[in-house]
Amino acid sequence: MSNVVVIGTQWGDEGKGKIVDWLSEKANLVVRFQGGHNAGHTLVVDEKIFKLSLLPSGIVRENTIVLIGSGVVIDPFHLKKEIDELKNQNIKISSENLIISDSAFLILPIHQVIDQLRENEKNSEKIGTTGRGIGPSYEDKVGRRGLRVCDLYDKDELSLKLSKLYAFHNIWLKAMGEQKLDPENIFENLWDIGQMLKSYVQPSWLLINKFNQNMSNILFEGAQGTFLDIDHGTYPFVTSSNTTASQAGIGVGLGPTEIDYTLGITKAYTTRVGSGPFPTEDKGEDGIALGKKGHEFGTVTGRQRRCGWFDSVLVRQAVSLSSIKGIALTKLDVLDGFKEIKICTEYLLDDKIIKYLPSSEKQQTRVKPIYETLKGWKGSIVGIRNINDFPKEVKTLIRRIEELIGCPVILISTSPERSDTIYLKDPFNID
Repeated sequence: MSNVVVIGTQWGDEGKGKIVDWLSEKANLVVRFQGGHNAGHTLVVDEKIFKLSLLPSGIVRENTIVLIGSGVVIDPFHLKKEIDELKNQNIKISSENLIISDSAFLILPIHQVIDQLRENEKNSEKIGTTGRGIGPSYEDKVGRRGLRVCDLYDKDELSLKLSKLYAFHNIWLKAMGEQKLDPENIFENLWDIGQMLKSYVQPSWLLINKFNQNMSNILFEGAQGTFLDIDHGTYPFVTSSNTTASQAGIGVGLGPTEIDYTLGITKAYTTRVGSGPFPTEDKGEDGIALGKKGHEFGTVTGRQRRCGWFDSVLVRQAVSLSSIKGIALTKLDVLDGFKEIKICTEYLLDDKIIKYLPSSEKQQTRVKPIYETLKGWKGSIVGIRNINDFPKEVKTLIRRIEELIGCPVILISTSPERSDTIYLKDPFNID
């Protein structure tokens, strides 16, 4: 038995979906523990493309049970849509393989309205939110006024709580000169959606402890990336939840001593969506080439991602923040054809060399990358499934990355295809 947490070590979009899907073959249970439907995953299985943003990646595998934990905020309307779309792609979904926590908080239409209005106000200082209501939902959770999945099954209680929530937010909407929203406009639809989802709903902590006691393999699927963490990321350009490994147990109801291994997903270069500091961003030809070859567009938003060279300072910090034991290196094939490959090894801040990303927003924008240049390779590594078949320059790059971040690479992805993965060590079976 082993419980493995998978998290992103950069700003998200590292390829977690493919790795989680690949690892889910060994897992009895795959769990989402934070975030909402702002977390896009694209899976390519036997040339079929599946785009997920709320359901755990393991849902596309037969005989794998998936759980949406209490730490996730759920848009019930979107969840129904996502379930229907996968069923139309011949993915079997039932109460036997999908479990939804009864204590997960809800994202409601008013949350989306508020999210979009706030972002549109910010002009050049946009956070980069997807506008899907995730932040306002988490605010209501912390403010102790939010609605949870369990509230969908008492009609009088649902009506009362919904009215109170809308009354609270309508004060702000009125102050902004916006039209007030009437909860009655969504009440019946919300009730109906709740009835549709009811068969999937149960206490997540009971289920996960049952699996844990039965010596099962549990895979925890993180959303976004380390530096979008509300506490440890590039604040305020962050998401509204904790994205580091410690959140895995909190987001489902399991103690920290039950986590056996943390796997960090790391792209062979660096990308970021939206605003915020990005020390290794390359706005020149190399950055454009990385984006084009890597098809760097958001699964959820369709926005083009900012691109730059690999930042070992950032990843080394992520390794420390989540006690990461092994790295899955993705999109290595995107570096095909580059004569030279750069790696950021340190930062320069006001003429001083530092080896960490500072907390201050102003300092984060002032740090300059110090690069080390490695030789590129000829030909393509797409689809290579044995590390011995790599050109020597690829092996040199991997070894150097391991040295700089202080963590071994145990998985290597060489294309979006599920099968194009080099499996050096098994996270479920590491002493």
